[in-house]
Amino acid sequence: MALIQTIVIALFTLGVLVAFHEYGHFWVARRCGVMVLRFSIGFGKAIWQTTDRHGTEYTIAAIPLGGYVKMLDEREGDVDPSERAAAFNRQSVWKRIAIVSAGPLANFLLAVLVFWALFFRGESGLLPVIDRVEPDTPAYFAGLETGQEIVSVDGRETPTVNALSFRLLERLGDTGDIEIAARYPGSEVVYSSTAPINRWLAGVENPDPLDGLGITLEMPVILAVVDEVTPEGPAERAGFLSGDEIVAADEEKIGEWADWVDYVRSRPEVPLVATIIRDGLRLPIKVVPERRSLEGGDIGSVGMSVRIPAFPEERVRRFDRGPLEALKAAVVRTLDLTLFTFESMVKMVKGLISPDNLSGPITIAKIAASSAESGLWSWFGFLALLSVSLGALNLLPIPVLDGGHLLFYGIEAISGRAVPERIQAFGYQLGFAMVLSLMAFALYNDVARL
Repeated sequence: MALIQTIVIALFTLGVLVAFHEYGHFWVARRCGVMVLRFSIGFGKAIWQTTDRHGTEYTIAAIPLGGYVKMLDEREGDVDPSERAAAFNRQSVWKRIAIVSAGPLANFLLAVLVFWALFFRGESGLLPVIDRVEPDTPAYFAGLETGQEIVSVDGRETPTVNALSFRLLERLGDTGDIEIAARYPGSEVVYSSTAPINRWLAGVENPDPLDGLGITLEMPVILAVVDEVTPEGPAERAGFLSGDEIVAADEEKIGEWADWVDYVRSRPEVPLVATIIRDGLRLPIKVVPERRSLEGGDIGSVGMSVRIPAFPEERVRRFDRGPLEALKAAVVRTLDLTLFTFESMVKMVKGLISPDNLSGPITIAKIAASSAESGLWSWFGFLALLSVSLGALNLLPIPVLDGGHLLFYGIEAISGRAVPERIQAFGYQLGFAMVLSLMAFALYNDVARL
């Protein structure tokens, strides 16, 4: 059941991204006067289709790994003389550039819209306050101290823990100095210092930037108190209720939620007895964690979420944005993620970021399912991140991708002549081999993590 749910969520997520991407091509093509023959989500045999009054066929196909928009084109078959003006190849180079660019731009637009909704809804995060500085680390040599709040990295504000982590991730593989500004609680005096780095975390799989910097942040203690149980999951069948506090597992003390998670994960399909406190009474509950496959191997899961305690207000930074302010923040976030994606790809080519971090469909499916289990808004956040990645990847100047077409059309716009067909054909063959190899490597990484 869990596997089927993961597949369904992954296919739905991919379908949303592909639909937006292809609709971008479709919408601009129509407005440029190009006849669209087919709008397809998926490849292969159609499992559903319909036709509109313009003669465009809409299809959902059996192989749900992408999609395409098929336009009238004299290079792909005979075209009636009366329809030649509506053929894609008859359009000006600038119209063709607009049509091809519209797919990735639609993905960026989707990311902006989702981030806008998230930011307008309200955003909050913990202040990045240092709990411990490890000796002989970049943070130690920068003079950072326990109790300081990190307010900026390289001149960019870090109002929350998530913002700090992202700014540090931008420096992966770099050599030089990380500029860090920090202050003590209640003080307006900001201390600036530099943390020396040399090929920082280069080649490390799943790098932890905070650990690499040498700091541990203050995090509130989260007790093992049940918030919600998954319907028909092991926890619900065993009798767990919202509000139950788990204090022991097989007579082993459970102090925090992380202790309970570690205990359950290490025992897939192994019965255990949890001791809970409910209405002041200590009660035993027997539960059998179901087996789930994640990166690194199989784990146990009982299907419950933790009740997050109310953090001290002085430790939480909240952002309540109006519509325009939320839109501005959404555009900035999308641009930051797009630039980060391109920079990461360049660093990966240079060997500054481990190619083992490249993920394929299996990892994406797992993350999609996990984010959906965490709630609708969590899934929306993952959808926005994935949409940015899809848009950026499609802009790479590799033939068969949108960026490859833009490369050829850009040369045509500058030189005034189209790139010869034989060169384009060779480029598409080479590009197809590159993309296929990249997909195979990403899939290999996924399988290696199982």
